[in-house]
Amino acid sequence: MEEKIEKLVKAGKIAKQVKKEVLGLIKPGASLYEIAEFVEKRIIELGGKPAFPCNLSINEIAAHYTPYVGDKTSLNEGDYLKVDLGIHVDGYIADTAFTVRVGMDDDDLIEASKEALENAISVIKAGIRISEIGKVIEETIRRYGFNPIVNLSGHVIERYKLHTGISIPNIYRPHDNYVLKEGDIVAIEPFATTGAGQVIETPPILIYMYIRDRPVRLPQARNLLKHVKNNFSTLPFAYRWVQKLMPETQLKLALIQLEKAGALYAYPILKEIRGGLVSQAEHTVIVEKDGVTIIT
Repeated sequence: MEEKIEKLVKAGKIAKQVKKEVLGLIKPGASLYEIAEFVEKRIIELGGKPAFPCNLSINEIAAHYTPYVGDKTSLNEGDYLKVDLGIHVDGYIADTAFTVRVGMDDDDLIEASKEALENAISVIKAGIRISEIGKVIEETIRRYGFNPIVNLSGHVIERYKLHTGISIPNIYRPHDNYVLKEGDIVAIEPFATTGAGQVIETPPILIYMYIRDRPVRLPQARNLLKHVKNNFSTLPFAYRWVQKLMPETQLKLALIQLEKAGALYAYPILKEIRGGLVSQAEHTVIVEKDGVTIIT
């Protein structure tokens, strides 16, 4: 247990440092590709590894946007940029996110998700039902006049597993009876929006995850599956990270075949259903008897 905590704390320290440093890059005209590459390289320099690709989601995009090689997307003044980054040390994961209004001060939309995060963390302790956490998040965001995103949630984390299947809701659902236990590692991540409060999946797919070995016809697909299994284990990886392994057409065919075979899981881009602006805030915490330790 001591080793686990030690590695989680190290991952969290790296997360705090990278968050601080990346702020200097977020300005009008900045390239998403350069920001993502900086974040991921800096994580490695500081002694960790990316637990998933750096997500850089703008305005109505809530999650799962990470740039690709050749991506020309840049920031405009006033954009709401969600920076979601994960660090692992020997599989022990720290997951954290924040929102910046590019070139401008934080506003109520950003404050809504930040305060929802703070309020949620303040009530967490061993024995709390996750429905109670969702209630606090929802009430806080609605008090600001915005909607929580109902189909995005926080999650319980295990070694090399970003999502264990236990979700922490961002709304009050009385049937959510799961009770947090002492020692649980939990990512709390409220999303606030000016829109309807729901996200939909949209192309392209820029993030995947290895699930299992499956027989596939294309030799390029077999080689790709072996590469991602050996290099990323069961953690999500970016299209960008494998983009130079083979010609683009072959890579896309290989990814399609592996997804259809059930070897890879795909993470489509998630957009607010009515095009509403979205903010996000996230910390990873260790649940304790009478509270939490925030590691990020």
